[in-house]
Amino acid sequence: MSKRLSLVICTLTCGLILLSGSVRAERQAIIYMAANSELDNSALNARDKGNTTLTPKDQKENKKDIKITSRIRQAVVRNKALSIDAQNAKIITRDGLVTLRGSVANEAEKIKLQHITQKTKGVVQVDNQLENIAP
Repeated sequence: MSKRLSLVICTLTCGLILLSGSVRAERQAIIYMAANSELDNSALNARDKGNTTLTPKDQKENKKDIKITSRIRQAVVRNKALSIDAQNAKIITRDGLVTLRGSVANEAEKIKLQHITQKTKGVVQVDNQLENIAP
């Protein structure tokens, strides 16, 4: 199911809920939407629970690493050609090693984020774990 179709179904379902005024119908609709939404990334997030991958909580709190992450984030957000997914990618810096995680629209965005990161002052190495949404 495409994101656009999911959005249409969600909109129609919400409209029906408002018309029905039923709390039970509202709960059922929310459960249906969550189970059938492409926006549900629970399966992707499951791997983060085992401490086998870095998450934003692993960001080092020293001034140098915070500054690196901030510079990368600012450059990414300023780039309006990137999708919202790419602009929201996780950026985790530990001793100059930057890990990029999350979803991007395509391979070009994955490469663009890596390029932005590599040219950022203070970056020693980039671990690009970004995933393409598009098949």
